[in-house]
Amino acid sequence: MNFLNLVQQRYSVRSYQPTPVEDTKLAQILEAARLAPTAANRQAFQLIVAHVKGREAELQRVYARRWFIQAPLVICACGLHDQGWVRDADGANYATVDVAIALDHLILAAASLGLGTCWVAAFNPVAARQVFGLPEGVEPIALTPLGYPADQPLPKARKPLAELVRYERW
Repeated sequence: MNFLNLVQQRYSVRSYQPTPVEDTKLAQILEAARLAPTAANRQAFQLIVAHVKGREAELQRVYARRWFIQAPLVICACGLHDQGWVRDADGANYATVDVAIALDHLILAAASLGLGTCWVAAFNPVAARQVFGLPEGVEPIALTPLGYPADQPLPKARKPLAELVRYERW
C-alpha cells in the first residue's frame, strides 16, 4: 500500500476485537515511533504500553469510554519537557510536537499492519499520572488503544485543500 492510500484508509477506531496484538507487530509499530523525526533529534518522549486485561477499571478512570478498554493494549505517549529542544526566539518547547510526530508514526504503522488506533486527548491527566505511574516532569500528552478493529470506517469529513493551504503569504 502506498502512503497516500494508507492515510486515506486510516481511521479512528472505536470498536475493537479482543484478539491479542502479536509481539512482532507491536515491535514494528514501536520502531516506527522510535524512528520519527524530533526537534534536534532529542526524542523527548516516552511510550508506555499497557495491557488492558485486569486493568480495565483503572484505565476507565483515565478515559471513561467503554471502547477505550476493548483493545488488548493502550499506549500512553508522554512528553519529557526537560529534554525537549527549545526555540531560542520565543522559548517554545518542542517536546509536545515530538510526541505528536512519534504517535502519528505509531498510528500509521499500526494501520499499515491491519491494526486500529484512536488518538485520545480528552482524558483525565491526573488519573493518567496515577495509573501509569508517571514521575514529576513527565506529561501525558495523548493515548491510543491498539488492537484489531471490530468496526468499519465512516466517510472522512475533511475541509477542502483550498481552505487549509495558502501560498507565499497569508
